[in-house]
Amino acid sequence: MLAIADATELDNGPRNSKSGTERLCALTRQVAPIGELIRFVIGPGGQVVPDLKRKLPGRGLWISNSHSAVAEAAKRGVFGRGFKRKVEVSPVLADETGTLLTRAVLDALAMAAKAGEVVAGFMKVERALGEGRVVALIHACDGSPDGTRKLAATARSILARQTAENGEIGDIPAALPVIGVLTTDELDLALGRSNVIHAALLAGAAGKTVLLRSDALARFRKDSDTTGGR
Repeated sequence: MLAIADATELDNGPRNSKSGTERLCALTRQVAPIGELIRFVIGPGGQVVPDLKRKLPGRGLWISNSHSAVAEAAKRGVFGRGFKRKVEVSPVLADETGTLLTRAVLDALAMAAKAGEVVAGFMKVERALGEGRVVALIHACDGSPDGTRKLAATARSILARQTAENGEIGDIPAALPVIGVLTTDELDLALGRSNVIHAALLAGAAGKTVLLRSDALARFRKDSDTTGGR
């Protein structure tokens, strides 16, 4: 059961109060799960800082996780009113937040790769699909759609076969999640190799973090012109 959010804009800090699982968006005045919001705090110099991991000290103010919401909150003076003090808000706070969200995905993907939970390259992904080891497909958002279609077809075929073999029993998903929020250059950087267009996430604890952070970035970009998939 979800803990209902307090009807106040600010929390009492990440360690000093029960944050619950819902908070109030200071812009929209709507209560939402914390996974759909971004926490902001005041830095040492009075600047508004995104707290993506929800661990920074001090009282926090929550804004819906979207580029337009953060930009609108900055434009309308929501942070100053919410924190009830003079604050410094970057004119490109929304873009800076998006950069941090992207960096978080890259870091998580690099950790998953070090843990052996990522394979890269069309043939390796196809082989991993056949072996039933893939929990999510990764495609460069600026790559050719041809390989993406082929791997999607392979995944559908394998999932259909597994479903037929297992009937209604088991935890086989209807479709594999697809991560498409990173460019080829970003995938190269995270995986430490060149020209990565297609990759796959394998089962493991590190991969779960990649999925969560990719979803957060995709949600943030959804209503903006920034390129990105999941």
